[in-house]
Amino acid sequence: QILQGNFFDEYQMEGVAREHNEIYLELVPENLARALKTAQSAKAVKMKLTNKHCPCLRVAVELPSLSSSSRIVTHDIPVGVIPRRLWNDFREPSVPDFDVSIYLPVLKTMKSVVERMKNLSNSIVIEANLSGEMNLKIETDLVSVTTHFKDLGNPPWASEDGCPSSAPDRDVESMAEARIDIKKLQQLLAGQQVNPTKALCNIVSKRIVHFILLHEDVSLQYFIPALA
Repeated sequence: QILQGNFFDEYQMEGVAREHNEIYLELVPENLARALKTAQSAKAVKMKLTNKHCPCLRVAVELPSLSSSSRIVTHDIPVGVIPRRLWNDFREPSVPDFDVSIYLPVLKTMKSVVERMKNLSNSIVIEANLSGEMNLKIETDLVSVTTHFKDLGNPPWASEDGCPSSAPDRDVESMAEARIDIKKLQQLLAGQQVNPTKALCNIVSKRIVHFILLHEDVSLQYFIPALA
């Protein structure tokens, strides 16, 4: 999720209908990244959805020029338009009230721990409490390994602001846990090229782990379901 005001001076959006002012697209991220690389020193960049020979996301890059005329490089990135009947498959899932919310440790440290653990097990248990403690555990027939993190802090969620909140009568020392696929957690951590300004984890015991990574201009959410 990105805020329009942080990226675009002008923004015009016309969805399929007034009550459904949305357009769902899918594209190959490498194609968009390749097009935007030419825009690093651009005077201006325009992006728009076009449909001439096929649906495309057009990226028009105005480059600096020594003459009075400007140089414009245009990239047409093929996109797939998702029909409305499939929109529900792509909507953000609703998360039940979580049991524990906690700030994550430095992601590089967490990534290093998980990479070592994945050689020993296919699953990992994440557990945390409301005292700023989080553990990463793997248990097999041959070995049991736990990494402890302390003093991480718990986000000050306020129930009146509409955000989900943990159980108000929960014992602060009581651990909430969920066992998840360790490869999915590793993919999440490996994909973070920029260290977020804040990263937190919400745990719904034995059901789901919800990660929120906040950058300056972008927020990313990841949902990893618990294993049975």
